[in-house]
Amino acid sequence: MKTKHIQLFTLLGVLLLLSNCASSKKIEYFQEVEGLVISDSISDFAAQIKTGDLLYINVTATNAEAAIPFNLYETPILSNSVANARPIAYLVDDDGRINFPVLGKLDIAGFTTKQLTKVLEDQLIEYITDPTINIRFANFRVSVLGEVKTPGAYPVSNERLSVIEAISLAGDLTIYGKRESVLLIRIEDGKKEFITLDLTNKKLFDSPYYNLKQNDVIYVPPNKTRVNSSAIGPNTSVIISSISLLIALLAIIIR
Repeated sequence: MKTKHIQLFTLLGVLLLLSNCASSKKIEYFQEVEGLVISDSISDFAAQIKTGDLLYINVTATNAEAAIPFNLYETPILSNSVANARPIAYLVDDDGRINFPVLGKLDIAGFTTKQLTKVLEDQLIEYITDPTINIRFANFRVSVLGEVKTPGAYPVSNERLSVIEAISLAGDLTIYGKRESVLLIRIEDGKKEFITLDLTNKKLFDSPYYNLKQNDVIYVPPNKTRVNSSAIGPNTSVIISSISLLIALLAIIIR
């Protein structure tokens, strides 16, 4: 009888331990990437300007005074000096336009900052000598939510960020994150897109969604272990470990 009890307890302990084991295939990123070649369209990605974007556009020239009319400034009341003024961001309206000083309404939706720089240079050269234009997004940020270590909204200074880099900013996925079905939420032309990304698949690197756009949201759903533990309680793993230890002790005592 004692032998049967020992066998029963041992079997139960093994089953409990196996239930906690996970295949490395489910948690490893970028599997079998040897020989992968990334297409130029992914490597040369540049964010496009969209309606609702905020842009800082700064125009300078050899003659600094000549460039002043082509800049938007919020000048402090007690000072008329441009050196103390703060730049104002241009809002891209619902028609994809900005109202640029002197030049008037410009259709810029769909342009990259590099393309817009060239457009402005070509037009401003009629007014000032050797214009230099610097453009950057004022509202480029992405949000990372769900099973990551530090969820939140993250500003992007270089206007280029991949899914992997965004997840890195959030401290990586927790062990409870579902790596095969990370959700990307994107708004394009007023419509929401919901795209599922598999971090374990090498095809991610060649996906048109590998590079993020301004205001993208990444959501990492919980895996089955997290869902089950939330139903039972936060100390499930501790309880299971304690039961396994108790079974081992009982097996020794009964022997």
